[in-house]
Amino acid sequence: MTLAIARPAVRPANPHFSSGPCTKRPGWSVEALGQALVGRSHRAAAPLARLAEVITRSKALLGMPENWRLGIVPASDTGAVEMALWSLLGPRPVDVLAFENFSATWAADVMKQLRLANARVLSAPYGRLPDLAAVDFSHDVVLAWNGTTSGVRFPDGDWIPADHAGLVIADATSAAYAMELPWDKLDVVTWSWQKALGGEAAHGMLALSPRAAARVTDHTPAWPMPKLFRLASGGKLNEGVFKGETINTVSLLCAEDALDGLRWAESIGGRKALIARSEASLAHVAAWVGQSSWARFLAEDPPTRSCTSICLRIVAPWFLALDEAGQRAAVKRMVSLLEEQGVAYDIGAHREAPPGIRVWAGATVEPDDVAALLPWLDWAFAAVTALTAGLAGGGED
Repeated sequence: MTLAIARPAVRPANPHFSSGPCTKRPGWSVEALGQALVGRSHRAAAPLARLAEVITRSKALLGMPENWRLGIVPASDTGAVEMALWSLLGPRPVDVLAFENFSATWAADVMKQLRLANARVLSAPYGRLPDLAAVDFSHDVVLAWNGTTSGVRFPDGDWIPADHAGLVIADATSAAYAMELPWDKLDVVTWSWQKALGGEAAHGMLALSPRAAARVTDHTPAWPMPKLFRLASGGKLNEGVFKGETINTVSLLCAEDALDGLRWAESIGGRKALIARSEASLAHVAAWVGQSSWARFLAEDPPTRSCTSICLRIVAPWFLALDEAGQRAAVKRMVSLLEEQGVAYDIGAHREAPPGIRVWAGATVEPDDVAALLPWLDWAFAAVTALTAGLAGGGED
């Protein structure tokens, strides 16, 4: 027996809506990696030039100030954030803004791993930002510019004073290339290739303002520093890191893929075009949510709604009447139905987030594909509603 629920006529051309690794840029194929200098030493002249090109193209595309340093570091964005925390924190008190899984992870690192006695966590539940008026900018401040698992972002940098005394350390992995970053208000910015550029994983990017670079050499951490985190030696900054001389062996295949993404971004109009693509996808979802009887944004305040990791909660009475395990099971069934139809992959909310749907809408995702997905969300929700209500005795249409 099948459910009498009509499937939408139009399917997304690309069903990849995963929040990481994210979909490749439109038109990508493995041939894009044909010029990768595989089998070469990453310290040889030609490969080193490729790595340096990743750095220079990234700085230009992001509009990074010329006097900032940018380096390729190990272990994706996580490695870049950890390197910043372990290398820079200690001289001042620390405020950590925690409002979703990854920012909570940085809070745990500061409080439980580095065990900084002069640190505090300013927290907020999923869907909200912490009280920004409570931030003390004489402290170092650690934050995630976009909550990858909550779909909540900082709408601007107006709340950060230009003359802040501490360093502002921003995990921007799901923001870079899809949102404007206020470089004049930040001191450390991190991201990975696998998000808005759809690149391969394993490597991170670490950007330091002149103030942050000075902290590296002026401050000696009180804890042992693993080799992978060492940005200084003998009291001097390791300038090679910011010229492509990576601390450990880098994948030249991944670097070639990053270059491909950067060149594609330049070809379509640069940073502003990337941002416009993501914002167009968000606009499609916002219009649909405005008419939906069952879906709402997890982000409560419209200016804080992410244009990359778009997180949705379910407000249907039957769903809210379930316990958390039941809600997660219902969402899992929705996600499975969409995967079975080849319409959308990997769009369940993060395991630490409230049960719901998370659609990646970074710049490599076509806004038309996001628009085509939305009726399918209605279809999957209707199918699960019918099954939950006992209106069907068998499979799905």
